[in-house]
Amino acid sequence: MIKEVSGDILLSAAKAIAHGVAPNDHFDRGLSLSLREEFPAMYKDFRHYCQQFHPKPGDAWIWSGVGGRVINLFTQEPPQTTHARPGRASIIHVNHALRELVKLIEKEGLESVALPRLATGVGGLDWDEVKPVIYNYLDPLPIPVYLYSNFTKGLKATEK
Repeated sequence: MIKEVSGDILLSAAKAIAHGVAPNDHFDRGLSLSLREEFPAMYKDFRHYCQQFHPKPGDAWIWSGVGGRVINLFTQEPPQTTHARPGRASIIHVNHALRELVKLIEKEGLESVALPRLATGVGGLDWDEVKPVIYNYLDPLPIPVYLYSNFTKGLKATEK
């Protein structure tokens, strides 16, 4: 069941934070940058994972480490060259990635998940197009899904 909240997703008490990225993403903007700063080992493991498994848009990968779990949803096209910016997200990739997120939640037995306005920042999608897709996949789940529809740095959301 989705509960829309406002606040800083990094202060979430959810068992995992999910966010959108591109394969071989640089994690240098937005929530990705904040997660890279909060969990430097996650970013290092992400780079290694991408080199080993060559994920495609629509895939998902979960990282578990000291202090948290992060689910990387591949909603964007990969960068065209090593130093280029990641490509844009697509609603098709969001659909596939959310399907993979549901599988991960069930496989890992996660009791709660937090996610931002997926693929609407760096990914460039329109929130009015993405929001119903998120609700379609995640609202039927029997766990709390905290959708951070408004970001306020340093403010802990009321997640009840």
